[in-house]
Formats: sequence, structure tokens, C-alpha cells
Amino acid sequence: QVQLVESGGGLVQAGGSLTLSCAASGRTFSSYAMGWFRQAPGKEREFLGAITRSGGSTYYADSVKGRFTISRDNAKNTLYLQMNSLQPQNTAVYYCGADPILHTLVVVTTDNDRDLEVWGQGTLVTVSS
Repeated sequence: QVQLVESGGGLVQAGGSLTLSCAASGRTFSSYAMGWFRQAPGKEREFLGAITRSGGSTYYADSVKGRFTISRDNAKNTLYLQMNSLQPQNTAVYYCGADPILHTLVVVTTDNDRDLEVWGQGTLVTVSS
């Protein structure tokens, strides 16, 4: 099982960009599909997007499609989230997650019977107006 540590969060002005990283320990990173999620204060955790084990395919929530890009470097055991055109409503704790099954990443925030194999601890992104 991998362990995940997010980094790159911080304060950014509205309209700005930020790239988050999710570093995975262990040698099995490429065995996991990966995803990004966020949880704003007082709200449910939200799925943002996911990427296949090889990085060949990505899937995004409609709310971030065209603005956020997920990528991974299996040689570096690292997942990335490039975020553009950030707005104050995007302020949240951003989490990465890992699961052998891509579909689990996509549905975990809407299916109470599912959970990911691994979650990161989260990194706070604050977007000022």
C-alpha cells in the first residue's frame, strides 16, 4: 500500500494558478489509479478528476473541466493537479486518493458503501478575491 502526501497549497489571488503535487511512497504507485478531491468548509467532499494507472486517460468533473489538469509521473511516484482560473469558491482542502480501481475514485464521493484504499492528508488552497 502506498502513502500519499500532498503539497503545493497556499494563498492565491482570484484568476491565478496553482499546481498541487501528491507524492507517493512505495514501489506500487503505478498499480493505482489516482484522483483529486476537495472539501470546502461546511460542504461534502467533491470529486475533481482521476487518472488511469498509466496516465493515458483522465476524467474530470464538469465543474473543473477545461480549467484543471491531472497528470502523473510514475518514475517520480508523483501525481499533479494544475489549476487555472481559480476563484474564491475554489477555496478548500484538496486531497489526493489512490485505488486500484478507477471507477471507485469516480464514485466514492457519491457512494457511501465505497471508500478509497488510500487518502492523503490534504493541502489547503485559499483563493482571495
